[in-house]
Amino acid sequence: MSNDQGFSDFFYSASDELKLHARVYGEADTGPWPVVCLPGLTRNARDFHELALYLSTRAANPRKVIAFDYRGRGQSAYDPDVRNYNVGVEAGDILAGLTALNIGEAAFIGTSRGGLIIHVLGMMRPTVLKAIVFNDIGPVIEMAGLAHIQSYLKRDPAPKTRTQATAAQRSVHGEDFSALAGADWDRMVWALYRETDGGLVPDFDPKLVDSVASLDLTQPLPDLWPQFEALAAIPLLAIRGANSRLLSIDTLKQMRAHHSMMEAITIEGQGHAPFLETGDLPDAIAAFLDRAERKSIQT
Repeated sequence: MSNDQGFSDFFYSASDELKLHARVYGEADTGPWPVVCLPGLTRNARDFHELALYLSTRAANPRKVIAFDYRGRGQSAYDPDVRNYNVGVEAGDILAGLTALNIGEAAFIGTSRGGLIIHVLGMMRPTVLKAIVFNDIGPVIEMAGLAHIQSYLKRDPAPKTRTQATAAQRSVHGEDFSALAGADWDRMVWALYRETDGGLVPDFDPKLVDSVASLDLTQPLPDLWPQFEALAAIPLLAIRGANSRLLSIDTLKQMRAHHSMMEAITIEGQGHAPFLETGDLPDAIAAFLDRAERKSIQT
């Protein structure tokens, strides 16, 4: 049963019995494809709140939406073994959650790390993927983008108030996100932090920062072209922030060459990763999902 905020909390156990959490928007178990939302490295289900409300309540084709908290983020339990904070384990956690929810196939929206997990899901259980939205992620990760993430996570402030938190986020990301208004930054802070007696703290296991800090940025990461090519038969929408440091224009062009059904949108005035609830993005995402589903029915 959804609460007055439009979602219900769903808790389930991973294969190692760690308690994990997801938000479920919409109650229907039949009808249009459900949508699974996967956040970025240190983010959580709250990032998708506005988009999930829109997709689950729109008059035409309302969809059930499941937004996951990975282990160590949001309302999911922290893992005592930091080595389990990896995309392979997290992909398994998503499949465990879908099994617990009795969902065998869905459309997937992945922001940053969420998109990497989708690449892995394509190898683990390709039949679960009916359509894909990549939010500022692809098979090649630019080292400049990783360096930027590493830098701001290392010096993440400890704000006492939401006003301080908003000012801190704007000071770090404002240049890349010139298109955002004050309300957008407020939503970002609401999604990123949780309140404690001592002020606000980022809503993730601090050990995640250590895992990012240990990356050797002198060595390029392995690309995921084989995994991406395995998604070639699945409708795909790639969203890129015009100011992104993580997904390059060249990689986006190569993705088009490798995936004949891929559509692409570039969001001006935003970087990594675009806020999916802003501008025309909710309508564009909903229209893409509708097209993909109609085509699937026709074929």
